[in-house]
Amino acid sequence: MIGPGTGVRVYLACGVTDMRKGIAGLAALAQDVLRQKPASGAVFAFRGRRGDRIKLLFWDGQGLCLYYKVLERGRFAWPSTQDGALRLTSAQLAMLWEGIDWRRPDWGSPPARVG
Repeated sequence: MIGPGTGVRVYLACGVTDMRKGIAGLAALAQDVLRQKPASGAVFAFRGRRGDRIKLLFWDGQGLCLYYKVLERGRFAWPSTQDGALRLTSAQLAMLWEGIDWRRPDWGSPPARVG
């Protein structure tokens, strides 16, 4: 994904978002509901009712960018809370974008020591 990179603040909008909203509507939600400035450089994540669609809103320094992804199978992992926001790390955002459950990643076994 071309986008914010590591170390960025990520706010996940809990609950359901109307996925018909575009940049202006999502920016208004970021400001009014999440209480954050849309042009702050943070990433704002929104999920639709069916759970297979996600939109990310991000200010890149010149304007707002809107990333949109629809999963062919499965649903994006999302908290059960109906309102408010949740902070994620950039690593959790990467897992979310790939459809991985960022709440319980399967890290597997640690690398074997050589020598």
